Amino acid sequence: MDSRSFLGLQQSHNPYRWSMEVTQSLVTGGNFLFGGAGLGAAISAMEGTSGRETVWATAQYLSYAKPGEVMDIDVTLAVEGHQMTQARAVCHVGNREILTVNAALGYRPVEVTGQWEVMPQVRPPSECPERPFRGPIEGTINDKLDQRLAKGRPHELLDGSQSDGQVLMWARIPDMLDGVDAAALAVLGDFVPMGVGQALGVRGGGNSLDNTLRVVHLVPTEWVLLDIRVHAVERGFGHGLVHMFAEDGTLLATASQSCIVRFWKGEEPPVRRAGADVKGEPT
Repeated sequence: MDSRSFLGLQQSHNPYRWSMEVTQSLVTGGNFLFGGAGLGAAISAMEGTSGRETVWATAQYLSYAKPGEVMDIDVTLAVEGHQMTQARAVCHVGNREILTVNAALGYRPVEVTGQWEVMPQVRPPSECPERPFRGPIEGTINDKLDQRLAKGRPHELLDGSQSDGQVLMWARIPDMLDGVDAAALAVLGDFVPMGVGQALGVRGGGNSLDNTLRVVHLVPTEWVLLDIRVHAVERGFGHGLVHMFAEDGTLLATASQSCIVRFWKGEEPPVRRAGADVKGEPT
């Protein structure tokens, strides 16, 4: 199965109009379309219309698409050059805009290459525990992903003590074992909100405001290592990025995000008092 089939993306008779049904398998535990799936669909539509591969794509999330709704994707090829296309995709349900994506697509035959970001040393996926979840995930997007935590805390250890801001997790889409493309990496790169909860040591995460995917070099790989790095949380917003590596250490792509920090339903944020540490205990 390729990424287009995984997302259920269909092209209409108009080469600039695509659509996808928001199925239960593409939604979060909050019962709305997973942001990475929306970005992935827009990327696939722009690649299909332009005939070129993504260099970068950035999404602004505006509203929620619910299961059973059909999201239309209207592609505009704003500038078409000899080697690059600048494009835009507006994703909407009826007249309700869900997300807008801008992108550059193309290829330049330049021989010089280099990779300076190095994959962290971690245990292989087979030796890492499955990512724990706070509730049932059956039928959701998380049920479609295989996630193995190489560095991170289980829920019972999220006690308000802050970490170094890094989470390492192996991930794959079992339905797409033949390799990954830009659309698949858009799905796998939407994990900064999870990293925010881990960084703060709280039972929470957030809702994505944006996601920018920068595609570096696609190579065959079953598993992708997500090196999630949270940079800061302030004013109720979290900021960070994800480096995505193939099993052989190749940097596939990077994804950067900002998100609204939220706590899980029924969970209270840790209380800080003057003269107290991050756990709320006197120093």
